[in-house]
Amino acid sequence: MIIPWQTLDPDTLNNLIEYFVLREGTDYGEREKSLEEKVNDVKFHLINGSAAIYWSEVHETIDIKYIK
Repeated sequence: MIIPWQTLDPDTLNNLIEYFVLREGTDYGEREKSLEEKVNDVKFHLINGSAAIYWSEVHETIDIKYIK
């Protein structure tokens, strides 16, 4: 189930994005980005629709996934 990012409390959304970027372990290129930059990047993708928040009822987990 897709959870619209707009329906989440701003603090909850920010905490979810921070959790996502801290656990993903992605290489960000030639220079490491700050946590704030990573969070802003994910917010940008949520706003423009290239990422979405998914809730799994089966596993009772929430995740952010990029949409290709």
